[in-house]
Amino acid sequence: MSPLIWATLLFSAWGIIVKAATSDQGVNPCTTEAFSVTLRQEEITAEAGLCVVIPCSFTTCSPFTSKYYVWMKCVQSKRVCGDSDVIFNTTVPSKEVQRGFRDRVSLLEPDVRKKNCSIIINDLTASDSGSYQFRVESDKINHNGKQDGFTFASKINVSVTDLTQKPTLMIPPLTEGLQSTLTCTAPGLCSGSAPEITWMWRGGGGENDSHITGNITDFKTETLTDVEQRHSSALSFTPSAKHHGTNITCQVRFTGGTTAEETVTLNVTYLKKPVIVGNTTVKDGDSLNLTCTADSFPPSVITWTKLGSNKSFNNLTGMAELIIPNMTTEDSGKYTCSATNPNKTDSTQTEVKLGLSPRILHSSACVVQSDVLTCVCISEGFPLPTIEWPLLKNHTQYSVTTNKTKHSVNSNITVSVKDHNYTTVLCVSSSEVGDVKKTLEVITKNVTKPDVFLLVTEHLSKLLQLITQPQVIIAFLIGVLLTATICCLIRTCHRKKPRRSGNMALDNLEMVNTHADSLMDAGQALGNGGANGGAEGDIEPREVEYSNINISLLERSPRRAQDVQASTESEYAEIKRDKTEERLDNDDQNEEILEGSEKEEAMMEEDGKDCVPEKEEGDDVALYSNLKDVMGAI
Repeated sequence: MSPLIWATLLFSAWGIIVKAATSDQGVNPCTTEAFSVTLRQEEITAEAGLCVVIPCSFTTCSPFTSKYYVWMKCVQSKRVCGDSDVIFNTTVPSKEVQRGFRDRVSLLEPDVRKKNCSIIINDLTASDSGSYQFRVESDKINHNGKQDGFTFASKINVSVTDLTQKPTLMIPPLTEGLQSTLTCTAPGLCSGSAPEITWMWRGGGGENDSHITGNITDFKTETLTDVEQRHSSALSFTPSAKHHGTNITCQVRFTGGTTAEETVTLNVTYLKKPVIVGNTTVKDGDSLNLTCTADSFPPSVITWTKLGSNKSFNNLTGMAELIIPNMTTEDSGKYTCSATNPNKTDSTQTEVKLGLSPRILHSSACVVQSDVLTCVCISEGFPLPTIEWPLLKNHTQYSVTTNKTKHSVNSNITVSVKDHNYTTVLCVSSSEVGDVKKTLEVITKNVTKPDVFLLVTEHLSKLLQLITQPQVIIAFLIGVLLTATICCLIRTCHRKKPRRSGNMALDNLEMVNTHADSLMDAGQALGNGGANGGAEGDIEPREVEYSNINISLLERSPRRAQDVQASTESEYAEIKRDKTEERLDNDDQNEEILEGSEKEEAMMEEDGKDCVPEKEEGDDVALYSNLKDVMGAI
């Protein structure tokens, strides 16, 4: 059931019952006490442009049949409204009612048998204010030729005021670039004329925006009940950052010229690219101050980071500053300012390159040595600067070497200045952020001979440092250990063994003596030759001479002499004369030397038996004398 009908029943419950004030006589056998009507006791207030519902219900006597309803409006001072005051009548065409109420009044319940006389008046204006009175009629005609009926003396007052209700605007969350739809619903649920709904854009200052980008859909009317309708309009558009903070107005214009409007401020979620403000090029040692802001809604989180580093220098909302009090080459590079929405659904960033003006270091210098000029110029900066030498324009032959690191460049030049005299040299360092010049003083160095003592001392110092190293000491100890081990093995191999027979030593001694006699003869002949040569003054060294030694006189060992025939062999000894050799003057000295040689030869032969395998019996054994050792002893 409609809310208006419920309201009518409610009003009927607590309303007052009023007897009929008048009745048409002659046909109606009922008395006036049989007729009553229920109306609201209080005044009804309504707003212009909307509608008003007047609840009403009545009763009659049984013989009276209700057929037609008549509503009249007149001034409050008038006791009974007349025929000229009719605003609604179900018996005659609408032309019989007041012109201003035509098609504006209707029953809430069309079935008159239910005795519900409630009406709704649409499209109210201020002139609709006044007293309203109800009359019920039957289908019979009285003696006056009029419709038989009863006019209830009770009236209800309606007051129409200015419209205070406003349209209802439904604004969904707006995001830049995403299409959205706004809805405006007219106030009131009246079944009268459909209002006119207009959309208007206004800037933040209230001025009209002539550029409207949107699609206003067709007017929409929803019928809720027989007497209730909802009127609305939709606006579809794609919001952008320019719509944020602007006002949009929905204006509803009702019949009769009454208007109502509602204005809201749009909030569009958007994020623009960050903007960096400040001087991005500074000098070494100066302070840096950059400010990063991002136009966004809601305010975004601003973060400063350096390219290649995960460290955040600042993290604030809406705006963030990058402050470096003392700029160095390590601080230069690319920095990123990032802006992120609080809900982290969108982010953007801007890069800035912090440039550092070139700076020529104090270690730059020039030296002239042996008519050769050598200069070095070292410059720092970001981006990496270049180095130029204006001096080279005057020379055709020169050498330039350039070395680069992350933040510095090193330029070396070598040029012959045999016919030139330079006291200063200009070095120019340039980059895209600026350039710098520096005059380098030329230092002349004289070439001096190296100090031998200093060189020897330096080499000895290096050698001492080398041999004191742990790895050298360890290697030396290992070498000593290996040498000692080898010597022990050799000594073990040559240690003496017991003699096999008592005559072996005698046989060896006879062989050595015989050999020594031949050597003595050769020595005397050599001595005589040296004496003669000395007399003539010719003491130049001679070539190596060989002498034949007959060892056939050497006797074999008694043990082998019976089986082995004597053989004559030649043995050669190399004798080299020196200018400083002494002559062999006496035979006694030679004999002592020979005797010593014989003993040594005998010992060596006996020791060798331990490591050299013995020959089979019957083989010849050759014995050799070391003539070089003998001559050295002489």
